[in-house]
Amino acid sequence: MDIRFLLVFAIVGLMATGVTARIGFLGKVIQIVLAATLIPAICKFHRRIYVILKTLPRDIKFLCRYVNADRDLKSFVRNNTTVMKIFRERARLYPNKPCFIFEGRTWTNDDIEKYSNRIANVFQQAGYVKGDAVALMMLNKPEYVATWLGLGKIGVITALINTNLRQQGLSHCLIIAKVKSIIYTDEFSSAIEDISDSIEGITKYKHGGNLEGCKGDIRDLDKLLAESSTKQPVIDNEPGYKDDLLYIYTSGTTGLPKVAIVPNSRYLLVTTATYRMLGLRADNDILYNPIPLYHMSGGLVGTGCALTKGIPSVLRSKFSVSAYWTDCIKYKCTLAQYIGEMCRYLLKAPPRSEDKAHSIRLMVGNGMRPQIWQEFVDRFNIEQITEVYGSSEGNANMVNVDNQVGAVGFIPSILPKFLHPVALIRVNPETCEPIRGKDGLCIRAEIDEPGMLIGLIKPGNASREFNGYLDKEASRKKIIENVFSKGDKAFLTGDILVQDECGYFYFKDRTGDTFRWKGENVATAEVEGVISNVVGYRDTTVYGVQIPGMEGKAGMAAIVDPDSLLDFKALAEGLDKALPSYARPIFLRIVKELEMTSTFKLKKISLQKEGFDPNKIQDKVYFRTDKEYVEVTPELYQQIISGSTKL
Repeated sequence: MDIRFLLVFAIVGLMATGVTARIGFLGKVIQIVLAATLIPAICKFHRRIYVILKTLPRDIKFLCRYVNADRDLKSFVRNNTTVMKIFRERARLYPNKPCFIFEGRTWTNDDIEKYSNRIANVFQQAGYVKGDAVALMMLNKPEYVATWLGLGKIGVITALINTNLRQQGLSHCLIIAKVKSIIYTDEFSSAIEDISDSIEGITKYKHGGNLEGCKGDIRDLDKLLAESSTKQPVIDNEPGYKDDLLYIYTSGTTGLPKVAIVPNSRYLLVTTATYRMLGLRADNDILYNPIPLYHMSGGLVGTGCALTKGIPSVLRSKFSVSAYWTDCIKYKCTLAQYIGEMCRYLLKAPPRSEDKAHSIRLMVGNGMRPQIWQEFVDRFNIEQITEVYGSSEGNANMVNVDNQVGAVGFIPSILPKFLHPVALIRVNPETCEPIRGKDGLCIRAEIDEPGMLIGLIKPGNASREFNGYLDKEASRKKIIENVFSKGDKAFLTGDILVQDECGYFYFKDRTGDTFRWKGENVATAEVEGVISNVVGYRDTTVYGVQIPGMEGKAGMAAIVDPDSLLDFKALAEGLDKALPSYARPIFLRIVKELEMTSTFKLKKISLQKEGFDPNKIQDKVYFRTDKEYVEVTPELYQQIISGSTKL
């Protein structure tokens, strides 16, 4: 019996008893029947009843906010709304209202509108049409948002490039998105020049700096913008609610980065959910955003409320420990964004008067470790930490709205399971494949039992649609069918979580070959390919290992080198040249051979369990310093795990 039905039955029964009590004997009979029915059931389900009553205030608040968000989304569908349409109307009504603040300058709605119109007119005159794609490689600044907003006005999709990428990874991202051009700033000139031969046919637009000394055919975007009109472009085929707006790259579970599709509907969902579910205030709040704008958290959560809800966003080109609270104080911010690694850095910094002199009432982000959560709140006097779970391409999204330490979100206890948008299923720990019952359906994980999080797919529902990747085959691999009933589908997150009896979810680990380090996802197959090339195509496997007190997992590579011929200096130089800093392995393990499966896949689970402790491993282990790898001794190992050695 569903406990929710039991509660309803009890309430109706008590009402009936009150009415029939006047009848006398009949009322007493009904009371006896109700008691005989309810007392055993209440005894059996007393804990469940307690949980429902305990979480009722939380759930009511959540559902009220959800209803408001759902109402907004339905209006967007009816009106075929886009981000560009909403912002255009805001700019018309509130031209002088601050939109973005950057390095002391305030960009008003009118400033962003005019700049975006210039962008739109430049690319429209150059022949770009709806459905074309343009890459954008730029550090955080208002021009970044205004650029993709302007391209969106003519239906052009902007591919947001990770500014850490170089060489193969960078050219790969441009090619798979089929971009016609790339817009980049002066600091990335050398990165673009390095891949010029592999991206022939892609037009280059340079923003900032002069073109003197630049190789090849590069267009001066600043000059083109200066000559362009600030008026709204005339468009024959205007983009709509379902049309694609952005491409955001995600490493997925294996291989090089994949292109995650972000249509207007997805952007508006994230923005609306952020605004409504967090209870933000359009008239009073100011958001601090030091997170890269090529990320979902920085680029959608951190900009959406400025464009569609009128909450000014303070941008910073790069995160800085010393400037974080100083900026928040200077610009009178009430909201701030974080990723877990940032919080650890802030806690490691020496105490300062600025730690509690700010006006931040709410911080939103992901990756806050439960071990530092309360310490962070106490030191910096934060009223509310709002941890969010989500991904660029997925539909399994949750939010922790009531300060539950360590939780990434929850499902209201008063909702029956068939209405839950997410669930945890049992998977094989070795293969990560779902475990199915005799009926062929997936098996739900029990309370406090680790399971893979899935997002149930419901076409036509903005919060439960799966937009997936540009690569349709890659999208197909992330979908599971016949989940809890024949014919239903769900998105596989690849993450292992647990759920407690109150409905809170807690992150445990990532499955597959991807691990998270320095706030970035690292695809091991990409790193393995680079290492193999540098060391002469030796067998190599890459995995993440846990370091006490650190967010995520540090990269470690096991390399086959039976004759001890590996050139560590050349390896370090090759990794520096080809990989972003967060993807370079911190540890190396030199082995004589690697265990393989029958299908020639390298096994790494045992390697992950053994870690990098030289006291337990017979193989030599090396640690990455600033420029080279040095052997891990028992003394160095202790320094690493104690936190005295910089990582």
